[in-house]
Amino acid sequence: MVEIVNAVGSGSFDREFDLAVVAEDLGSVADFDEEKYPGVYVRLSEDSPLATIYRTGKFIVTGADSIDGLYDVKEDLVDILTEPGIILEGDLQWFQVQNLVCTTVLDANLNLNALAIGLGLEQTEYEPEQFPGLIYRNPGFECVALIFSTGKAVITGSNDLEEAEAVVSFLEEELSRLQLN
Repeated sequence: MVEIVNAVGSGSFDREFDLAVVAEDLGSVADFDEEKYPGVYVRLSEDSPLATIYRTGKFIVTGADSIDGLYDVKEDLVDILTEPGIILEGDLQWFQVQNLVCTTVLDANLNLNALAIGLGLEQTEYEPEQFPGLIYRNPGFECVALIFSTGKAVITGSNDLEEAEAVVSFLEEELSRLQLN
């Protein structure tokens, strides 16, 4: 089973912001220190995903654990910006999923040296002195798989859950073909 652990989205409002005013209008849900970072952090509750708003009107949402959750945070952000008049209805130009970080378990224990050879050295990087996982880039997919000897894997770089699931299916088939599972 493939599980989303972090969904990242970005969007744009049709206006520029005075970030100090935005932070003041939003109160306790906003954090802004222009000396440290050129964006206003907005967190609607202690454990909710983080939205970052920039002067240009662009914004990023990180930390959602589902695509629906990502869109919910976007809607909440639009609502809290509309209420005090920071933005107007219709100011949202676009919003889209940028990246999904997913996890899965491929098998109990894997020999990563054998897997690197089986998957093809031109598509894998495995240097255990540098990083404990095998990095797999299949040219047929946009995403990257990080595979660990425990059998756990992280799939990142896709904006589509179906693609992450397809990569996992491909890897499971390859493990079976290579008799590494």
